[in-house]
Amino acid sequence: MNQLTTTEIKRFKNELTRFMMMYKFALDALETRVEILKEEFQLLHDYNPIEHTKYRLKSPESIMRKLYRKNVGFSFANVRAEIKDIAGLRITCSFLSDIYRIQEMFERQSDLKVLEIKDYIKHPKPNGYQSLHLLLDVPVYMSDRLEHVCVEVQVRTIAMDFWASLEHKIFYKYNQEVPSRLLNELKEAADSASALDKQMERLHREIEEIKEKQSSEEMDDLRRIIINNQQFSLPPALLQLLEEQQDS
Repeated sequence: MNQLTTTEIKRFKNELTRFMMMYKFALDALETRVEILKEEFQLLHDYNPIEHTKYRLKSPESIMRKLYRKNVGFSFANVRAEIKDIAGLRITCSFLSDIYRIQEMFERQSDLKVLEIKDYIKHPKPNGYQSLHLLLDVPVYMSDRLEHVCVEVQVRTIAMDFWASLEHKIFYKYNQEVPSRLLNELKEAADSASALDKQMERLHREIEEIKEKQSSEEMDDLRRIIINNQQFSLPPALLQLLEEQQDS
């Protein structure tokens, strides 16, 4: 076997560093976008659909192991073609409707491209796993070129995230060989988490309807004034000013 020269080793190290930097910068760019979306939504709607986020970058060792399992020879071209989850972003929400609201946020970003959608909420995996998976094409501006980097985004509720975390720990403890009894209980727990999500979504919707009704009634009160038992309508210009103040 030919031994690599010092120059070749140094060149490979630089190429690997540059390659991994692309994915790190893609995550940095997405993190900035998510923070902007969170702040914008909070300011405009007095509500933030994102509970928390987690960013993850695979190590070179993990990438090599995955290529080996896929029986694919190592090259940077093969890595980009075969491994789509080198950079990962997980977004945890409170409610089911928030998940699809976040999907729409990403789809409205003109320079992001949704490459693939896997909806494990509408179509759960056999073990009960639920989450929305998106593959995003993220533009990364390097010093000498523009790169398009694939990032996997997982969007799920708190209940889904809790179940997935425990399921992963159980499989790790049993080294992938989980007794069938526990598998059945895990599936039942996933069904319970799904039922909880649906119940909380219904409660959330009812509360929003109550808030909208109260807001509408307050505007009705603003539209008229009563003096000495006589009702007067406010001028349209004043009504518009009051509505703008209420919206802000």
